Amino acid sequence: MRKLLSENQIADYRRDGYLFPIPVLCRDEAMSYRAEIESLEKTYQEHALGQPLNQFFRTHGHVVIPFMARIAQTKTILDSVQGILGPDLLVWSCELFIKEPNTQKVVSWHQDLTYWGLGETDDLVTAWIALSPATMESGCMKFVAGSHQQRLVAHRDTFHKDNLLSRGQEIAVDVDESESTPVVLKPGEMSLHHGRMFHASGPNVSNDRRIGVAIRYVTPGVRQIVAQRDYAMLVRGCDQHRNWINFAAPDEAFTDDGLTLRSRITTDQAALNAQ
Repeated sequence: MRKLLSENQIADYRRDGYLFPIPVLCRDEAMSYRAEIESLEKTYQEHALGQPLNQFFRTHGHVVIPFMARIAQTKTILDSVQGILGPDLLVWSCELFIKEPNTQKVVSWHQDLTYWGLGETDDLVTAWIALSPATMESGCMKFVAGSHQQRLVAHRDTFHKDNLLSRGQEIAVDVDESESTPVVLKPGEMSLHHGRMFHASGPNVSNDRRIGVAIRYVTPGVRQIVAQRDYAMLVRGCDQHRNWINFAAPDEAFTDDGLTLRSRITTDQAALNAQ
């Protein structure tokens, strides 16, 4: 186990609340993961699993989809996150954000920690890995440097049809777009950002899909304070705090045990949707 980041990079993250680009996959690996996504899309049509496949991509996919758990355990990713959070790491969530070409889907300005029941912790980092080009044209993320140094601000739910967030949640204060930094990434590159970071992304007006994997890493000391219990996958070090119900990565896709566990997690996290 080692830290991949330099001391200067770690200092930049502490100051700005984000860091990019960090190469973590070779291009062939990124293309292979994209191929796995598109193979699943061909195999599981519409409601073959009782709900759209995209629901599994967006919530707790690493519980039932082996490649999503596998990417969350990538050594270069863990080495980088360790530089920020330390040697003991759990995955709280892993999800795919897919914007189809020439569509208006966006992610509004928000702070991740607002709705997660984890307080305002500094011990959560989101790793966002590009599996296709993330450019201004394709709707890459945008960060506001230093915004993580604020507390959580008020948000409102819009439930807008073109918003990729589940509730269309957005910051209820004005954000100066001119102060934002576009997070341009090549396939296989990663960004890291703090849970209080102001961030958003625009529509994909390119001719290719924009595909990214967002992995939320926490330390064992972080705990759920809204739901009665919560779940995480230990991926490095040890968990001496026991704040989480730990589970193992799946060996096969959509097994009965995996689907049952995912359903239990969804039920137990229902309190978060009432915040």
